[in-house]
Amino acid sequence: MLATSRADLVHRLGKREGTCIGGACGGSMTGMSRAPLRVDAQGERLRLLHVHAHPDDEASKGAATTAKYVAEGVDVVVVTCTGGERGSILNPAMDRPDILANIADIRRQEMDRAREILGIGQVWLGFVDSGLPEGDDQQLPEVCFARTDIAEAVAPLVEVIRSFRPHVMTTYDESGGYPHPDHIMCHKVSVAAFAAAGDPDAYPERGVAWQPLKLYYSFTSNRERTMALHRAMLARGLESPYAERLRNWPEDPEHAAHITTRIACAEYFNVRDRALLAHATQVDPDGPWFAVPLDVHKSTWPTEEWELARSLVDTSIPEDDLFAGIAEPAASRVSA
Repeated sequence: MLATSRADLVHRLGKREGTCIGGACGGSMTGMSRAPLRVDAQGERLRLLHVHAHPDDEASKGAATTAKYVAEGVDVVVVTCTGGERGSILNPAMDRPDILANIADIRRQEMDRAREILGIGQVWLGFVDSGLPEGDDQQLPEVCFARTDIAEAVAPLVEVIRSFRPHVMTTYDESGGYPHPDHIMCHKVSVAAFAAAGDPDAYPERGVAWQPLKLYYSFTSNRERTMALHRAMLARGLESPYAERLRNWPEDPEHAAHITTRIACAEYFNVRDRALLAHATQVDPDGPWFAVPLDVHKSTWPTEEWELARSLVDTSIPEDDLFAGIAEPAASRVSA
């Protein structure tokens, strides 16, 4: 069972640069002090909470959006539900017995590097990776995140929400983005915690109620974007790494119609890629993603996409800002 005390949570969040929670301050971040603060109507710095299943998800899903908001002075924290202990080694260069024997520690070290690159805070919820079920029985391990009681899994996330007090939360849709049991569980837990955090009668031992104002689903699995990159590579006389994938990926206009929000963040794609490469066990630098030159990514598809799942503030669709309806206009922002 996960044991997360409020004092430990405040310590983990408060120790990072640029964050103050519950009176615990971790100093000032030089880069952030030069950036204009994005604030809400009360003049408070905007806060964004991403909830992910495994280390590396924060780098592969919306990382350029994260880097953009960090550069604008938004306070960003990532919650990582599991340690990724049962994840496969996807980079052939790292597929060694010594790596496999220490995979839990190595994945934590990789997360530390990615966190520093992105300039974010990060909290481990401490649940055990479920792995991908294999074989005929498709059974999950007895002790794993996906088999944890929902009420037990929601409690520590509620505590993070109430301690950090995000204006906006993000997670995955009900499909998990792809059918990994931890991603589907992450969706369930995030949606439940979004609702429970603002209810003073729910988990009263986990802090003072705080209601995030918007909930988004990341939209990384995007056939339209993949097709655009494929065509851009061919137009440049380059071999596309996506030809086979697209042949087996039927068009799904209904899925694409869920996109509500496009964040222009091409200038941060290099940060995204550096964060990805920090997860060396999971990301092959010679794989399909890095076969597409960075300038092709920037010129062909300069945005990241999101689905607004719930909003407690007025906003207009389509959006170009996760904080639409919350943030003060740029002209009224206060410099740090």
